[in-house]
Amino acid sequence: MPLAHVYLLEGRSEEIKRAVIDKVTQALHEAVGAPKENVRVVIQDVPKTNWGIAGKSAKDLGR
Repeated sequence: MPLAHVYLLEGRSEEIKRAVIDKVTQALHEAVGAPKENVRVVIQDVPKTNWGIAGKSAKDLGR
């Protein structure tokens, strides 16, 4: 059972998350031959204050 854990900055819509789940599932299905029914995808929203880029938070960088 392949499991993909995806970290995204907070604020993405449910529609975008559905698309990520669909495309990651398809990629794992094609890459490792796992049936789609066995693929699991977990999306974790990360607050912008908890995501660092070049020594600054994503929030401070206006992301």
